[in-house]
Amino acid sequence: MFRIRFHGRGGQGMKTASRILGTAFFMQGYEVQDAPRYGAERRGAPIFAYVRADKSPVNERGIITQPDLVVVADDTLVGMPAAGVLQGIDQHIVLLINSHESADVWQHRLNTLATVLILPATEDVEDRAALPYIGSRCAAAAAALTDVIPAETFTAALSEELEHLGEAIVKQNIDTALQAYTDMKSHAGKVQAGQQYSAHQYQSPEWIQLPFENAAISAPAIHAGATSVKVRTGLWRTMRPVIDYDKCSGCWWVCSTYCPDGAINVRKDNKPEIDYDHCKGCLICVAQCPPHAIEAIPEHEAQKEELAHDA
Repeated sequence: MFRIRFHGRGGQGMKTASRILGTAFFMQGYEVQDAPRYGAERRGAPIFAYVRADKSPVNERGIITQPDLVVVADDTLVGMPAAGVLQGIDQHIVLLINSHESADVWQHRLNTLATVLILPATEDVEDRAALPYIGSRCAAAAAALTDVIPAETFTAALSEELEHLGEAIVKQNIDTALQAYTDMKSHAGKVQAGQQYSAHQYQSPEWIQLPFENAAISAPAIHAGATSVKVRTGLWRTMRPVIDYDKCSGCWWVCSTYCPDGAINVRKDNKPEIDYDHCKGCLICVAQCPPHAIEAIPEHEAQKEELAHDA
């Protein structure tokens, strides 16, 4: 069975990538399962999607923890534990990263035995959640690496999935995707279908117990229409970026530009300041900060510190 995981940020098209690849597998006679996984963070936040494909019925369920191929659309996610990019990575896996860096650089950074391949990155854009056509490119690269999906089949699958966007957009996606397919064709067959896992090999996950909270905390925040202004996007946050001003070099144009929601303001002393009412905790600023002056801490710990300070 082929087990393929796509990692990206909300808005980069990883859900669409899994749909396109799943349809291409289906057109080649495979039984297919594809699904995205994301929470309420939406645009800019780490998400992933996955595809299972086999010639026999697919009975596995849930997220893929032992992938054959991991495709990373945004290389800023690789070093972010919350994104889960490296989960299940071992020497049998192919890790495909959309990046300007070489495979040797990533192999050294990650110190991994996995096969690292690079999907050549296209032009940079200010909004990292809007990398052009990256979903189609990632799906095409994955199709080429499996060596079981011809280019014509992939093109037909992409056209079917994106037909509603109009002929011009479909053509742009096809042209860009086929370039990625060609780039990966020299590595065709490096992704092999993994073994079937028996139910007897199943290991229960380490469950995290979530205690009940007081209703004042967990009760709905919206009680009537036209009150959404009272529900700040900061309520979605599970991790909070915190600036260490002793390390901050004042290069505010980096973090403030990459923030997908403009939640980083600039003070008169040219130091960035995070608007926590509207910061949703996507942690792009953490990944992009050159002096590593921004760290991520669990939101519940940050709130405890605030309460202690106020007391």
